[in-house]
Amino acid sequence: MDWKTQYQEKLRTPAQAVQVVRNGDRIYAGTSSSIAYPLIDALYQRRDELEGVVLCHGMINRQLPIFTPEAKGHFSTTTYFAGAGCRTGIQNGLTTFTSFHLSQIDLWCREVARPNIAFLEVSPPDEEGYMSYGAYGTTFHDYVRELAGTVVLQVNPNAPYVYGEKNKIHISQADIVVEAADQSDMVPNLPLDETLETLSSHIVALIPDGATLQLGLGGISNAVGFGLREKNDLGIHTEMYTDSMMELTKLGVVTNRRKSFLPGKAVTSFALGTRALYDYVDHNPDFHFAPFSFVNDPYTIARNDNMISVNTAMAVDLYGQVAADCLGGKQQSAVGGQVDYVRGAQMSKGGKSFIALTSSHKKNGVSSSRIVSSFPAGTAVTTARSDVQYVATEYGCVNLKVLTMGDRARALISLAHPDFRDELTEDAKRLGLLP
Repeated sequence: MDWKTQYQEKLRTPAQAVQVVRNGDRIYAGTSSSIAYPLIDALYQRRDELEGVVLCHGMINRQLPIFTPEAKGHFSTTTYFAGAGCRTGIQNGLTTFTSFHLSQIDLWCREVARPNIAFLEVSPPDEEGYMSYGAYGTTFHDYVRELAGTVVLQVNPNAPYVYGEKNKIHISQADIVVEAADQSDMVPNLPLDETLETLSSHIVALIPDGATLQLGLGGISNAVGFGLREKNDLGIHTEMYTDSMMELTKLGVVTNRRKSFLPGKAVTSFALGTRALYDYVDHNPDFHFAPFSFVNDPYTIARNDNMISVNTAMAVDLYGQVAADCLGGKQQSAVGGQVDYVRGAQMSKGGKSFIALTSSHKKNGVSSSRIVSSFPAGTAVTTARSDVQYVATEYGCVNLKVLTMGDRARALISLAHPDFRDELTEDAKRLGLLP
């Protein structure tokens, strides 16, 4: 049977497709820029018929009904990365969170998610009947497919077709197909202010020509990316490909030709950004999309000479511990790949790892320091003090790795906003860090 016939025979509406779900089923429904929203919506319409269904996912930013009290008893969810929607589910007692490094994503799939049904968003099929896993799915969706007994594909004309490894699925490997046009979740490029530009300049000054980059999520990492316009022959090896990387490539700053590992290719696991970014990666042979288990493996990362990792934080304490995903008992995101890249970059020949944050932030008109003597109760440490290398704010950039604990405290106080330095100095004395 030819693939086009198989496709037509398996084609259903979303409402028909979700009829395969039974009480107690565990469904993987997607992450970030590859989420099967139309199938989730259709499934929710069956809520009065279902009990104990668990949806497994990551970084859902939309406020979906499955995260509201009305879903209790019918649906619960579990996530490995808390987006805005997930945080609502956590607050309502409907969503559980599991922390791990993205390089260990197979552990989450096998031991936590344990899906027996997979809702996978994919691109339209190519001439051989293969569909790409889209902007995010190469991360681990092929592994989910192997675990699940039933595979439902959501074919989205807006999902890009990406090249790499474990990046596609054939129609013969699916049980059901639905066609549903949906816009992938997008992240706009926010305007850069003077603080972010100053902060990024301290990091950019330490990045040599020919370096290979990983940039994390958020405005600071984006500022660093856009601040690299004057560099030459940069390369990309990153879990997340962003708009700033696309712009550097279009400008000829990123060429990937001086990479020591997979030269000529931008290596990534997923793309997250604007519509222009998704269009850019679509059918682009200059990319190598691959699973987290490969791209985020610290030993793989370290194969890139002059590997530069830039990640952000919500707070750093005077010991050099980093809180980047859970502050004061509130889960904001996830450990993600931060520790993978902090370690991998430092293992690289000539590599550097940066943790970047603004020195302070303002809420309800009150300023507070992001350099702190101690974290609020309920805060989880994302990156241990023994892993941290460079820390940067708008007041400078220091290498903590080579410093004693006392000198480390002094250096971090120098990165704090001047309004908080005296208080931090007194706190450091009480902690025994300073005489």
